[in-house]
Amino acid sequence: MKRIVITGMGAVTPVGIGVEEYWKNITEGRSGIDTIKTFDPSELAVQIAGEIKNFNPSDYLAKDLIRKTDPFMQYAYIAAEEAIKQSGITIEPERTGIIMGTAMSGVATTAFTQDALSGASHKKVGPRFIPKILGNIAAANIAIDYNIQGPSFTVSTACSSGGDAINTACMCMQAGKADIMLAVGAESVLCPLVIYSLANAKALSRRNDDPETASRPFDITRDGFVIGEGGGALVLETEEHALARGARIYGVIAGCGNTCDAHHVTAPHPEGRGAIACMKQSLAEAGIEPSQIGYINAHGTATNKGDSVETNAIKTVFGETLPFVSSTKGATGHMMGAGGITETIACVMAIETGVIPPTINLHEVDPECAGIDFVPNTAKQARIDYAMSNAFGFGGQNSSIIVGRYTK
Repeated sequence: MKRIVITGMGAVTPVGIGVEEYWKNITEGRSGIDTIKTFDPSELAVQIAGEIKNFNPSDYLAKDLIRKTDPFMQYAYIAAEEAIKQSGITIEPERTGIIMGTAMSGVATTAFTQDALSGASHKKVGPRFIPKILGNIAAANIAIDYNIQGPSFTVSTACSSGGDAINTACMCMQAGKADIMLAVGAESVLCPLVIYSLANAKALSRRNDDPETASRPFDITRDGFVIGEGGGALVLETEEHALARGARIYGVIAGCGNTCDAHHVTAPHPEGRGAIACMKQSLAEAGIEPSQIGYINAHGTATNKGDSVETNAIKTVFGETLPFVSSTKGATGHMMGAGGITETIACVMAIETGVIPPTINLHEVDPECAGIDFVPNTAKQARIDYAMSNAFGFGGQNSSIIVGRYTK
C-alpha cells in the first residue's frame, strides 16, 4: 500500500471562504446560517440556509467561466484553486487526476430554468444549460484550466459524495494510475423545488425566526437539518512524489471506508449496520485500533433518527475508548457533497492545531445520544494523532475517512 498524503486544502463555506477563515470561524463557534438571500423564500415553510456570504463570483473567476457555470461548479473551482496554490504543485498532466463529488449537481439551475421556461418561449433556455447542470463539468472546467489529463471521475453517492471522492482518488493512486489526485466536493441546491421536497419529508428545521441556532446536532430539541452550500478540495499525492518535490505535508489519508446499509432509500439502518461496518473498514485499512482515534467529525445533521443511530454506531465501534465527537454542521448547515471534504479538512486542522471544533447550539444532549463528549458550544484543546470524518447519505451510503498526523 502506497502512503497517500495531503499537500493542499481549499474551502468555500457558509462561515468563510478559504481554509483559514473557515477554520477560525468554526472553532470560534460562529454560525453561517441565516434567512435565504438568493431568492425570496417568504412563501416557503423553510426560509433558512447556510449560504455563501457576500459572494461575488467576479472576485474569483473570469467572466466567461461565470457565465457557463452553476454555483456548485464555481465553489468547486475556487476551492480547487486554493488547494492547488497551497500545495505548490506543478501539474504533470498525464500523472494527475481529479475526482469530483456532488449529490445533486445543477438541480437549482434546472429548477430555475424550468420556472423561466413555463409559459414562455424556448429562448429562455440558453445553450449553456446542459453543461451547467452536469456533475462532471465541474471537474472538466478545473481539468481544462490546469491541464489535468489523468483519471477523471464524478462520484454521486448522496451526502457521502465528498468522502467517497477522497476514497476514489486514493484508489486511483494505489492502482498506479496517478501520482497526484485532486479530490473535490461541491454543492448548491437552494431552490424552492428542493426545499419543498425536503420540508414535506420533515427533514428540515423550521426555525425561521432564529436561523443561527436552527441546526442543533445531538440536542434534544433538534428538528431537522439546515441546507448548506459550498465546496472543498484536497490535493493528494503519493508520499514518494511529495517528498521528491519537497512539499509541505499536512496529513496522511490513513484509511477509507465505504459501505451500503442495503436497508432503505432515506432512513438509516436502525442499528447502524452500514455505519458500523464503514468505520470498522476504515480502521482496518489504517491498521490502527479504535482507541487511537482522538476525534470524530460526525455526520451529525440534527435529524432525529440520524443523530441517534450514528451515536449508537460510534459507541458500538469505540466501546470504552470514545473519542471527542463534534458536528460542524451546527455552524455550516448540511453541505452535502461538499461536507465530506470540508469536514475532512476540519480533521486535518484539529490534528495540526490541537483544537477540537465545537458542536454549536448543543445545550441539552438527547438521552439517546448521551455518553459521548460532543464538545458543546466551545472548542477544546487536545493532542490528536488520528481523526475520522463520517459522511452518510440517502440510499444507505456510508463513508468514513481517517486522517493521521504525518511522520516520516
